[in-house]
Amino acid sequence: MTAHALLDATDWKILRELQAEGRITNVELAARVGLSPPPCLRRVQALERAGIIASYRAVLDAAKLGFGVVVFAHIGLKSQAEAELRSFEALVAAWPLVREAYAVAGEADFILKIVAEDLAGLQDFVIGTITAADNVESVKTTFILRIVKYQPGLPLG
Repeated sequence: MTAHALLDATDWKILRELQAEGRITNVELAARVGLSPPPCLRRVQALERAGIIASYRAVLDAAKLGFGVVVFAHIGLKSQAEAELRSFEALVAAWPLVREAYAVAGEADFILKIVAEDLAGLQDFVIGTITAADNVESVKTTFILRIVKYQPGLPLG
């Protein structure tokens, strides 16, 4: 049985509230979901132990911090052998400018979300680092002009 099947209505309320506002106090969370603070805290801790709540983090404004260029890069590899995929994944893990990476099926093998301070920095990284990787055959970048919707998390209703 999946962890999803074990969640009750109160657990779902807790998850919705925490996803919307991760810095909420336990007292406020308890009030919003109709519990007293001690059982609310125990439920949150159980959800954390189960891995359903994976982490907490602040969402930073990239442009205000000097990262004015954001792109998605579609990466095609020369070989899709498992060892080659793992080798590329290890490279990606070490590249700080890559903020998200997805192995995909379709026209690309990976899609990377990359941030850079400016176009010159992006160009240096794409040409000097990504295309220089042994197994990379193609790199196609798509620039983000503006964010129309940014809603991380899940549609919990």
